[in-house]
Amino acid sequence: MQVKFYGVRGSMPASGPEFVKYGGNTACVAIELSDGTDIILDSGTGIVKLGDELFSKTTPIHLLLTHNHWDHIQGFPFFTPAYQKKRKIFITPGQTEPREVDAVLKQMSGSWFPINYKELMADVQIRTLPSETETWKIGCATISRKKINHPGGGSAYLIEDQGARVAYVTDNELFPPYPTATSYEEWIEFLDGVDLLIHDAQYVDKDMPVKHGWGHSLIDQAVKLACEAKVKQCALYSHDYTRTDQDIDLSQQEIQDFMIQQKVNCKIFSAFEGQVIKF
Repeated sequence: MQVKFYGVRGSMPASGPEFVKYGGNTACVAIELSDGTDIILDSGTGIVKLGDELFSKTTPIHLLLTHNHWDHIQGFPFFTPAYQKKRKIFITPGQTEPREVDAVLKQMSGSWFPINYKELMADVQIRTLPSETETWKIGCATISRKKINHPGGGSAYLIEDQGARVAYVTDNELFPPYPTATSYEEWIEFLDGVDLLIHDAQYVDKDMPVKHGWGHSLIDQAVKLACEAKVKQCALYSHDYTRTDQDIDLSQQEIQDFMIQQKVNCKIFSAFEGQVIKF
């Protein structure tokens, strides 16, 4: 299994020389399974480059969406495989409230976009699952999901392929002021010992209390979860669009100092565009 990051920003894209190292595109991660199946996690602006790379293939694409906020769907109208004749694209929507399973397509309608989603040449199918479904198969992988703590709801995913487990938990507020969809203890159980945890780490202390309840976690909270769940690697993700390369570098150094002091055997790093992890 191969994991590649195409977009690592939260809320909106970031542009300028101070955002080059980690990248400015919004949420998108590609996973190629051991049998060659392509799974995409979210379709923020990062999916545009990924689409250009997948255009030369003819195999089906499986897109798993966490939820329908703009930074997670805004790249889909520019996803070139959607314009390939008969290319199969299967979209699994997140568990949102309200349940708007086709929002990623309907953004291409009315006065929002010049090309209507009904004009797409690909065979795009929305694959809804019963609300009680927790696991299913895509290619050689087993997919599990868990509800995220985020305004409007959504889903986190855990993908297991030949013993390797990757969890994608973005836009998740670990300690929200509203009723939790998934408790901190449940996250520890769900993520226990995964090979790679990709977790939301958009905020720092100075963002609080103004942004408490906006649906994102503090960097320190994500680090704590990774340590307590005993994950092997943790990619800090959904960097705030105001967070510069220098800001992230500084935060990363503080994390490394903390990990050395605590003698925790977990690799924690800040995800960047183009980063590849293989299992």
